[in-house]
Amino acid sequence: MALFSARLSCNMSLLLSRAQVSDMTMGLGTSKQLQTRLRLCQHFSTSKAREGLGKPIIVRLQWANEKYEHFLQERFPKFYILYRTFLNGFQLFFQDAKEVRGIRTRMLANNTDRWTLPYREMEKLRQFRSDMIKAIPLLLISIPPFANYVVFILMYLFPRHLLIRHFWTSQQLVEFQAVNHSHRAQSYRPVMDALMRAAPSIKDGNLQLGLMELCGKVQSGGHPTVSEVHALRTLFVESNLGLRRMYADHMKPLCSLLFLSSHLPSFLIGLRLNCHALELMHLDRALSQLGPNHLSDAEIKQACYVRGMNGYSLSSSQCREWLAQWIQFSIHLRESETSMYLHGMVLLTVNYPQPHQCLLSHRDQGN
Repeated sequence: MALFSARLSCNMSLLLSRAQVSDMTMGLGTSKQLQTRLRLCQHFSTSKAREGLGKPIIVRLQWANEKYEHFLQERFPKFYILYRTFLNGFQLFFQDAKEVRGIRTRMLANNTDRWTLPYREMEKLRQFRSDMIKAIPLLLISIPPFANYVVFILMYLFPRHLLIRHFWTSQQLVEFQAVNHSHRAQSYRPVMDALMRAAPSIKDGNLQLGLMELCGKVQSGGHPTVSEVHALRTLFVESNLGLRRMYADHMKPLCSLLFLSSHLPSFLIGLRLNCHALELMHLDRALSQLGPNHLSDAEIKQACYVRGMNGYSLSSSQCREWLAQWIQFSIHLRESETSMYLHGMVLLTVNYPQPHQCLLSHRDQGN
């Protein structure tokens, strides 16, 4: 019916145009009006035809998709979970991209600095940038013809390494973050050893003794207070513990705390550590203004994970307790004290809520 009406309208328009063109009494303005009417007639007739054709096709595609999903769910339930996870992942990813675009548009319109954004918007920008850095290499690999099939197999075999969080199931999220945190925890001992090696070079006797006592307490399984860590703030700015004077073998284990590559020149490692630490410090200030109590349990656990604590291994109340302590530690630091911030990710994390096994074994070997 739609095709018939479209053809009929087009034939009528052609007949009208021929009749009008054959009339030699018509002026130039009348011929232009006829051409405009002809174009409008053809446009609306073809658009209606497309609309009439599009609806049945969409209905058939939806019906075929429902049948396909029902078939997968009955015959291949595990693959169906993977299939749905991928579909939901794409939806979540494009939703985040849309939100990030809106945030950046408002920033440009209002001439706003990103450090003044609310906590959730600032965290959205940080997380999306991290996701894109991980996803771009995979997109580049899939550019050659038929390479997307190889990429799909790799994504299926190595989801933790190649996929971003949008394409993980809730169970995979917990498992993969636990694995990542276990790799991060391997840097605890090198960081503590580097602090102990730096102690003899400290000229101030009181600060030297305080650092050795703090390291001894942590290596013995104790959890220091915020005031005990703050008492050594000047050490992490002026001495070799500051990022500008720190040795490369000390900075490299700090990279693991933020999941950064350590296979770079020393000055680049220092710049990256400083930039990421500053970003987290601004996030902490925004979170302090919002109030950690306004975050959901999932947001609390993710906030702990970003700051060095595996929140998925703790209860919600423990996560909120630790995050409140961390905020008190962070908001009093200046921008020049990023080294203190990074070392706090070990000093205030390793023995909460119980001593970490890697440091206990190290203490036993020392005895």
